[in-house]
Amino acid sequence: MMRLDTRDPGFAAAFESLLDTARETTAKVDAAVGEIINAVRQEGDAALLRLTARFDGWQPADAAALRVTAAEIEAAAAGIEPSLLAALDLAAERIERFHRAQMPGDLEIPDPAGLTLGMRWTPLDAVGLYVPGGKAAYPSSVLMNALPARVAGVGRIAMVVPTPGGQLNPLVLAAAKRAGVTEVYRIGGAQAVAALAWGTATIAPVDRIVGPGNAYVAEAKRQVFGRVGIDSIAGPSEVVILADASNDPRLVAIDLLAQAEHDESAQAILLTDDAGFADAVVAAVAAELEILPRAAIAGESWRRHGAVILVRDWEEAFALTNRLAPEHLELMLPDPRAAMAKVRHAGAAFLGRHCPEAVGDYVAGPNHVLPTGRTARFASGLSVFDFLKRTTWVEASEAGLQAIGPAAVALAEAEGLQAHGRSVALRLR
Repeated sequence: MMRLDTRDPGFAAAFESLLDTARETTAKVDAAVGEIINAVRQEGDAALLRLTARFDGWQPADAAALRVTAAEIEAAAAGIEPSLLAALDLAAERIERFHRAQMPGDLEIPDPAGLTLGMRWTPLDAVGLYVPGGKAAYPSSVLMNALPARVAGVGRIAMVVPTPGGQLNPLVLAAAKRAGVTEVYRIGGAQAVAALAWGTATIAPVDRIVGPGNAYVAEAKRQVFGRVGIDSIAGPSEVVILADASNDPRLVAIDLLAQAEHDESAQAILLTDDAGFADAVVAAVAAELEILPRAAIAGESWRRHGAVILVRDWEEAFALTNRLAPEHLELMLPDPRAAMAKVRHAGAAFLGRHCPEAVGDYVAGPNHVLPTGRTARFASGLSVFDFLKRTTWVEASEAGLQAIGPAAVALAEAEGLQAHGRSVALRLR
C-alpha cells in the first residue's frame, strides 16, 4: 500500500506514478481473441461447442443445449429463498424507477425560416448482455444491464453467461426472470462476444453488447466494435474516499476493502487531511483483513494498488480527485453536497457517511456499470441512453427552402460539390 503526503518534495512524481500504473493484465490477448472470433465467424455453433468444452470444462450435447430453457429459469427462481427474492425485487423496482426517469422526450422546433426541425428517440432492436461467471456471479449486473434496456424499449435482450462445469448460479437466472430476459445462453469469454456480434445458427446477432468481463471479454468487445456497439472497455474496479477525522476508521476501512475484494487488480484510495486518522484507517484495514472471507484477494489488491494520501486541505483533495477521475467516489465529509460541486470527474458519487458505495452496487437505483481507469474524464455510466438512438429530421416547405436554399447553394459550390448545389438550386424559383 502506498502512503503519500502532498507536503513531500517527491509527491508530484509519486502521484504521477500512481496515475500511470497499469492495473490491467499485461498479458497480450489480442491474437488469441482474434483467433477465437474468427473461429466463431467461420464455424458458428461448432466453434461454440468446442470452445465451451475447452474453457468451461463441460461438453454440451449439441447447440440447443447452450440455451437455458424457460423451465430451468422458472425452477431456479422457485428455489430462491423468499427473502432473497424480495431483496432482488426491491433492487429491480428502484433501478427501474431511476432509469424510467431518465427517458428523454422527442423534439419538434418550428423554424423562423419556415422549416420544422426535430429529433426522435428510438430503442435498439437487439442487445447482448454479458454477465460474468468466473470468480463471482453477479445477479446485480443482470439487473443493472437488462433493466435500462427494457425501460428504453429494446425488443430483444440476449444474455450470455459462462458456466464452469455447466453450472449456473440460480440467483443469476432469477435476476434474468425479474428483468424480463428469457433468452439466456451458457457461453462466456470471447466466443460469447463473437456469437453476439456475428451470430450463429443458434444465436441471432445483436446491435450492441454491454456488460463487464475479463481481459478476453474486454479485448473481444474492442475487436467487434464497429460491427456492433459496445458500452465500454471496462477495467478493474476502483474507489476514492475523501474522509475527515470525524469518521469511524473502521467504516472507512471496510469501504476501501469492499472495493478491493472485487479482484487483485481493484484499487482503493483514501484522501484525508489528518495523519492520525490515516494511521487509524490503515490499522483498521489490517484488522478487517484478518476476518474477511475474501482476504486473499482484498489484501493483494490493497498491497499492490491501495493508497493513502495525506493532503494539506480539501481544495487540494478535490484537485487530486479530479485527476484520479475515479469510478466510485465517497465523500465522507460534513458538507458532501458542497464537496461534490468541486469534483468534475467521477463515475458515481456517494454522499455522506451513511451512504457507502456498496449501496449503489445493489439497491440505490443509479447504474453500477461505470467508467474505470480515469475514463470518467470523458465517459459516463450505463443508462437508458446506451439503448436509444437519436434521429434528427427536417421538414421544409417551398417557402422555407426559398429562404435558406441560396446559402446552401453558395456553400456547396464553394466546396466544389456541384451536384449538391444543383439539388437545391433546381428547386428554387
